[in-house]
Amino acid sequence: MADHNPIEASLPLAVELQDLRVEFIAPGKRIEAVNGVDLRLRQGEVVALIGESGSGKSVTLRTVMRLHPERSSRITGKLVVNGRDVLGLSQRALADLRGKEVAMIFQEPLLALDPVYTVGAQIIEAVRRHDGLSRSEARARALALFEKVRIPSPERRLAAYPHEMSGGMRQRAMIALALACNPKVLLADEPTTALDATVQIQILLLLRELQRDLGLSVIFVTHDIGAAVEVADRIAVMYAGRIVEEGTARDLILSPRHPYTIALLKSRAHGAMTRGSRLETIGGAPPDLSKLPPGCAFAARCPLALDACRASQPLAVEVSPGHHARCIRTDVSPDLLHRRPADEFTPTYAATVPHP
Repeated sequence: MADHNPIEASLPLAVELQDLRVEFIAPGKRIEAVNGVDLRLRQGEVVALIGESGSGKSVTLRTVMRLHPERSSRITGKLVVNGRDVLGLSQRALADLRGKEVAMIFQEPLLALDPVYTVGAQIIEAVRRHDGLSRSEARARALALFEKVRIPSPERRLAAYPHEMSGGMRQRAMIALALACNPKVLLADEPTTALDATVQIQILLLLRELQRDLGLSVIFVTHDIGAAVEVADRIAVMYAGRIVEEGTARDLILSPRHPYTIALLKSRAHGAMTRGSRLETIGGAPPDLSKLPPGCAFAARCPLALDACRASQPLAVEVSPGHHARCIRTDVSPDLLHRRPADEFTPTYAATVPHP
């Protein structure tokens, strides 16, 4: 595991979420996608959100930029980015915020990029909109960004349309677009999911290097614990729209205390597995977000669940400094994890890139 230097608690907050709730309104029902999320991201820090599909990771990320349709969604709680109350901003102020102060790398750049404009034109437009540069100055910046993200033949690629680029090149172009106006906060929504393993490695290396060089504050969404360990200072585990465990990457990997975190770790392939052995799975299925139970949402799938778990929501317990788990069984949860040597979680491809 990477020895990330801890981020000083005295550093200013880049993003603060407090009791954040996101509800989607559908015909005949309300879907509680995010349920009271508390999360802090400090300047220069990388926080990874992990969990199964449907746990609320991407919804939380998009909420930071208020990208959900206002007619079909309801957002409450506290949402502050760089000292600004995002929930109180006008549409014009939001347009100024997006891209300039906070930017996003989307999961599938082929869908996020406009297919009828060249990639270079889209970056140039963003730079001129936010920084007021001339077209030639904006083009020079776009070219420099393509070089920074290591796109080969950058001059030619500026004139390419998204469909004319490979998946890896499109993701690099998406990163260049996100960094075009020098944002302070970067939101990465599973940026390696649609890529093959080799390209995933390259993108993770690139993101870590850019974060270090530019001093970015990053929220990195992924379902891959291995990727989270590679890039994150802290990890927050989400389930049914709630953060059920949070701590440093080392604490969550070596001393997980919530049964869901432990189950995620046990379902991961590792070097100690023998040929023909099967991965452990998490039984059951995530709950219906329109009919959440009154107690812990994971209780129906948890081997440690008690009647008290099903009766009411457990409070977050501090199991060690900076390490919290929302569970009443934190005293016995670690026993579920078959211990494996710490070096099995040592990064194999990002170890050469120093972390701030």
